[in-house]
Amino acid sequence: MRLAIAILAVSILGLASAAAQADPYRWCAQYGGRGGGGATNCYFMTEGQCRAAVSGVGGFCRPNPFYTGPRSTKRRTRR
Repeated sequence: MRLAIAILAVSILGLASAAAQADPYRWCAQYGGRGGGGATNCYFMTEGQCRAAVSGVGGFCRPNPFYTGPRSTKRRTRR
C-alpha cells in the first residue's frame, strides 16, 4: 500500500513539473478579419510558418501572448 502511494505521489509530481515547461510557439495565426472574429492557432515556431498557414485563406500573424521562451534569437555569424 505504501509503495502504491509513493508511486502515485511521484507520478503527480512528474506531471506537475511537465506542465511548467516553456511554451516554444512564438507566433499565432488569426484567421478572419482584424475585428477579432475567426479562429486562432498558436502553434507556430517561426513567423514564416505562420504566414504560410494564412496564405490564401485570409488572416494575419501576431506574436503569441503566452510565449515563455527566450526573448531574442541570437544569430551566429561565420568568420
